[in-house]
This record gives sequence, C-alpha cells and structure tokens, in this order.
Amino acid sequence: MIRLAIRVARAEADLVLAELAELAPGGLEERDVDAGTVEFALYGAPGELPPLPDLRAAAGSALVDVSTTELADDWDVRWRAWHPTVVVEAGGRSLCVRPTWEAPRAGSIDVAIEPAQAFGTGSHETTRLSLALLLESAPAGPLADWGCGSGVLAISAAKLGFAPVLACDVEPASVAATRDGARANGVAVGASRCDLRREDGPWAPTVTANLVRPLLLQVAERMTRPPERLIASGLLRAEADEVAAAFARHELRETARREGGEWAALLLTSR
Repeated sequence: MIRLAIRVARAEADLVLAELAELAPGGLEERDVDAGTVEFALYGAPGELPPLPDLRAAAGSALVDVSTTELADDWDVRWRAWHPTVVVEAGGRSLCVRPTWEAPRAGSIDVAIEPAQAFGTGSHETTRLSLALLLESAPAGPLADWGCGSGVLAISAAKLGFAPVLACDVEPASVAATRDGARANGVAVGASRCDLRREDGPWAPTVTANLVRPLLLQVAERMTRPPERLIASGLLRAEADEVAAAFARHELRETARREGGEWAALLLTSR
C-alpha cells in the first residue's frame, strides 16, 4: 500500500481540495502540518493512484511538496491511532465523538464516526472548539452545517436536539460519508453537494462553518441571507478578528470565542 501526500499552502487549501476531489473521488485524508501548510493524503496500491503530474497540476502554485511512502503490512492497524476518541464538555453536557471501533463513554452523548481513510473523527482542535460552542447553545430548531466533511458537527447537532439538520460539502465523498454517518447514528441529516465559493449553503437560523479563513471571507462577501447564529471555525487565533469583522457587516456580532492551541472558533449572533 502506498501513501501519497500533497502539501499545499493553507490559504489555498480549499481551492486545491476541490481540484483534488476530481482525481480522488473516494476522498482524501487531511491534516495540518503547521500554521501555513496543509497535507492531503491518498492511499492505494501501486498503479491505482493518480499520476504525479496531474496532482501537481491540481495543486498549482499552492504546491509545497509531494511525497510517497510505502506502508507496512500493518498500516491499517496503526492508522487507527490517528483517530482517537474525543470527549468535549461544555454547557453542563458531555459529548463523545469516537471511531466505530471504540466503545461509547458512559454519561456522554454518543457520536460514532467511521473515518475510513478519507475522514477524521473530530480530533482537530477547530472541531473540538466548534463542538464546545454547539454544546453551550440550547437546541434552537433547524441547523445547517457548511462544509460538513465526515459529518461530525451535523450529526452531533442532531444528537443534541437540533432539527431539521442540513449539511453540505463540495466533495461528493463527504456528502456520502455524512449520510452514512447519520444513518449509523440513528439521526436525520439532509446532506447535499454545494460549492460555497459560488453558491449559498442551505439556510437555517443556526449555522456551523468549520472552514478556513479565505473561504469564510468569501462566504461573508457573497452572503445574501445571514443566519441568526453562526459558529465559525477553522481559524488561527490571528485570523479570528478579521473574520468576525467580515460577518459584522451582516449584523452578526461576536458573542463568544473559544481558543485552543493556535486555533479559534467564534460564535456570532444577530441578537
């Protein structure tokens, strides 16, 4: 088995991801290398992966590095170590996001996610911060998750009592994973494909958007119907004020901020 890793500039990561999704419809693994670099990884047997020239062309000027690694026979076992159980406590409640091979935690709202090779289980700090803000928000009717990935936020919201819950992502594999995850968790989530760079996500009074700074700024610029409450994350601490100011033009004001490590998440409300 081969692991092919493409590292790109974080500021252009979402644009690159949309291009790579066409070459890897089964999905990609994503991780932050450092504050300025994101790594996308594909797995496959020799001869199954996209040609390197096509990957370099998809990354364009954002490309930092491309590398390949031959994985040991037990790679599928060791790979599980990248997807630990996450427990988030806030607002007097506890929520456990776990890979399907781990057992539920007593006393926590349980969310089981099958990461496969393309998706995480909520361990990134920005997801944790978003979940904490979600836990602190009383269930308030409909919710939309813009950029749903593996569906962690959308499925968690449904478990917390938000309904109906809608989700969207530019990657068809993310839409499929969210639908499958919702079904496995026994909750209803309507997931669809949309490109937030070119169209509005589904509207709801509460929206979660765990994206990145450039995409959040694009969303703020083209937004036509602001939600009443927006949880915005995927941000470095130094980027939070700029993003808050962009949404303030839509009368969405910062009412809470969560920080962890170098990352931040914002709660913006119209009231």
